[in-house]
Amino acid sequence: MRYLLGVDFGGSSSKATLLGEDGRVAATATCEYPTYYPQSGWAEQNPEDSWNAFVSNVRELLEKSGAAPENIAAVALDAATHTAVLLDAQDRPVRNAIYWTDTRASAEADELRARCGEEITRLSFNSVSSLWTLPQLLWLSRHEPETLARTKKIMAVKDYIRYRLTGDFVTDDIEAMGFMLLDANRNVWSDELCALAGVAADRLPPLVRPTQRLSVLREEAARETGLRRDTLVIAGTTDTVMEVYAAGAIAPGQATVKLATAGRICAVTERAVVDPCLVTYRHVIDGLWYPGTATKSCAASNRWYRDTFGGDYAQMSGAAASVARGSDGLFFHPYLQGEITPYRDDRLRASFVGATGHHTKAHFNRAVLEGIAYSMKDCYQELKRLSIAPREAVLIGGGAKAPLWRQIMADMLGIPLRTVSDVDSSLGSAMLAGVAAGVFADHRDAAARCVRIQDEIAPDPEGVAYYERGFGLYRQIQAALAPIYHQL
Repeated sequence: MRYLLGVDFGGSSSKATLLGEDGRVAATATCEYPTYYPQSGWAEQNPEDSWNAFVSNVRELLEKSGAAPENIAAVALDAATHTAVLLDAQDRPVRNAIYWTDTRASAEADELRARCGEEITRLSFNSVSSLWTLPQLLWLSRHEPETLARTKKIMAVKDYIRYRLTGDFVTDDIEAMGFMLLDANRNVWSDELCALAGVAADRLPPLVRPTQRLSVLREEAARETGLRRDTLVIAGTTDTVMEVYAAGAIAPGQATVKLATAGRICAVTERAVVDPCLVTYRHVIDGLWYPGTATKSCAASNRWYRDTFGGDYAQMSGAAASVARGSDGLFFHPYLQGEITPYRDDRLRASFVGATGHHTKAHFNRAVLEGIAYSMKDCYQELKRLSIAPREAVLIGGGAKAPLWRQIMADMLGIPLRTVSDVDSSLGSAMLAGVAAGVFADHRDAAARCVRIQDEIAPDPEGVAYYERGFGLYRQIQAALAPIYHQL
C-alpha cells in the first residue's frame, strides 16, 4: 500500500492525515500549539511551534499506522494564509509571525484604502483590510523597522515548514495572492505593491503551481521526522482551497460552508469575482476560482466562550438543545476581533444583547451558536447579491460535527447541507499529493476515491422562517451598536 501525507497548520493546532492509495484515511494525528495575544487586537504564532507540531504529527502517524517510511509516496502541506514568516540571513525567524486575524495594521489598511485602494484591488483582486500581509508589512516598516532591515526572506507558514524540509524557497501562486503583493492579472510579484509595503520583491519566493515537485528532504529533516530523504515533496497551497478540494467542490456551482476558527462560505466559479465583501482566490484546478465570504470569529467564538465561562463542547451543546429557537430573545454578535463580511470593520466588538433574569447558561450556549450562524447568514446574503450563492453546500470544519449547530446552519441559510465522512484541509493536501505523485489519475479521480458523503441536513421550514425574522433584529442591533463599539 502506498500512502499520501497531508499536514495542515491552523490557528490552534496542526493536523496530519495519512491517506491510503485506496482513498481511505489510514490514520490522523493532531498537535496543539498556542496563538499568542500580546496586546488587544494582536495575534501571533511562533514558527518553531509549527515545526515541532509537524515533527510530532509525522512520527505519531508512522507509529499509529505502522506504515513504512518507504511507502510514503508524497507529502504536501497547507496552512492559513496571510501569515508571513520573516527569516534573517541565517534562516532564523526574525519575530513571531503575525497571524491573519491580527488587527494591528487597521490604520495602515485604512490609509492604503483611501490612498490607492482601487489600484490595489485592480492588481490583487481583493480589497485592503488588516488581514492581508501588505498592510502588516507596512505596519512593521513603521513600528519595527529593524525587523524588516534584518529580513532576507518572506514566506508563508507552510512554506517555512517545507523550507526546513527541503531547502526550497518557493511559494505557490494561490498562497501568493494572500500576501496582497501579487499582480493577479499577470501572476507575478508586483513591484508597485511591494513598494507600498516597504519591501523589495527579491525577498519574496519564486512562484510555482501547488502540484510542483520539489527537492529531496534535508538529512537533518529526515532524521527528525522519520521520513525517507527521497520522499516526494510537493509545493502545496492554502488551507481553505484544500478544504474546498477535500469536500469535493471541484466544479462550478459547488460550494462549502466552513465552521472552523473562522467561518467561510466559498463558491466555485469559472471567473474571479472581485467585490469588497469577498476574498477571491484561484482554485487548484486550472480555470476555476473560489470567491468566498468570511466571518473572523466562528468556532473561535465558541472556544472563547468555553474557555472563559467553562464547560466542554458536548455539555454546552446538550444544554443549548434544551432551549427553544431564538434563545428567548438573547442575541450574540461574534465580533471578537472585528468583522470581515460584510462590514470590513476591525473596531466592531462582540456582545450579548437582550439578557434578562430568566436566561440561564443554556440560553447563552445557544445564543453563541445562533449568533455565529447569523454572522454566516450575513456572508450568504452577500453571495446572493452577487448571484453566486449556492443552492446546497458541503458543511466542513469542526462545527460540522455538532448536530445542533448543523441544523441551526441549515435553517439559517435555508439550503441543504451535506457532510462528508472525512474532511479536513490536511486530507485535501494528501489528495493533492496523490495527484502530483501519480497515485491518482487526476483531480476527479482523487475526489471519486476519497470524498464520501455521510449525511444531509435539510432545512426545517419553521426554522428558516424564524431565523429570517430574527436576522432583521440581528442586523438592527449591529447597526445600533457599531457607533458605540467605535468609541470603546
